[in-house]
Amino acid sequence: MTDYNDNSKLKHDPESNMQALKTAIADGKVQRIKALLTNLLFDEIQKSYLIKLAEHSGNSEITNLIKGAPAKP
Repeated sequence: MTDYNDNSKLKHDPESNMQALKTAIADGKVQRIKALLTNLLFDEIQKSYLIKLAEHSGNSEITNLIKGAPAKP
């Protein structure tokens, strides 16, 4: 089992983290999403895209996590 709380296993470049977040949303991995959101700050366009992706996944918990994440203007 992967320990998603271990920050040393998270990549530190934003592009890889964004891709990992999109994959976690598609796979429905709530704990992974929580771990990734602690390391990401995206802009409003990215956040909007991720919200739509989460809504498409049909998981309201994931949608609420993304909606609650901070974003820079």
